[in-house]
Amino acid sequence: MPEYKEPLFRPPAEADSLIFQVAYGCPHNTCRFCGMYKGVRYSLRGMEEALAEFIKSAEYYPEARRIFLADGDVMLLPFAMLKTYLVALNSLFPRLTRVNVYANGSSILDKSDEELAELKKLRLNTLYLGLETGSPKILELVNKGEKVNVMIEAVKRAQQHGLRCSVMFLLGLGGKEYSAEHVRLTAAALNEMQPILLSALRFVEVPNTRMFDGFKTVSEYEAVKELRDIIAGLELRKTIFRANHRSNPIPLEGRFPNNKQDLLDLLDAQLASGELDKNGPGMTPLFL
Repeated sequence: MPEYKEPLFRPPAEADSLIFQVAYGCPHNTCRFCGMYKGVRYSLRGMEEALAEFIKSAEYYPEARRIFLADGDVMLLPFAMLKTYLVALNSLFPRLTRVNVYANGSSILDKSDEELAELKKLRLNTLYLGLETGSPKILELVNKGEKVNVMIEAVKRAQQHGLRCSVMFLLGLGGKEYSAEHVRLTAAALNEMQPILLSALRFVEVPNTRMFDGFKTVSEYEAVKELRDIIAGLELRKTIFRANHRSNPIPLEGRFPNNKQDLLDLLDAQLASGELDKNGPGMTPLFL
């Protein structure tokens, strides 16, 4: 049975996956908008300990098909270590179909083309990557520590080798001042990336987040307008889109390009309904 050091986070899509922690915390952990691993000192888990847990868990869950390796940016692990883990998982879980991880642009580009291809053969499948915004200015203000061009190149390279990239952007990340820039440059970056999977979340201030000086939270109406305008600017050829995280005022999902107009029609109707808060953030979730 897997044993966890809290806090433990995983993407919503990994709710039914078997989860193993092979590292603790986030190796970057400087983003102003993220409170996930604040207070956790990043460290790699001992390989022998992790491999022993794989063996023990295989006795309890021999039918496991999906595995998620935590914590933040597991793609940063040295190639030899990541390969060792994947080889072990493939050997221990005969029905395994995919192993998924959090990643960053720089950690993807740290792997060679040959290494990416080999990881794919070992059933590494989905890399969850936070673009957050296509604006270099906003990325700098929120201390993301990644460059837009690096993340674009990383997604393109990973997907060339058959890996699926699930890219996330954050509504309201630029606040009121940088909202228009956020919309325009995020759509442009995503059009270059052409991610296979795309998700939208809304930035909500939670404990351990402290945004840049002058940041003013967008209203519920403005967040939905950002989403509408980003979708309007997207020219995606084959992408599954979701905005069903509990931070979003309106749950959405669809496929590009087929459902683009459907999504716009729904958002336009909501914007015209008068139901969205134009003066504040609206009903924000009690927890995320």
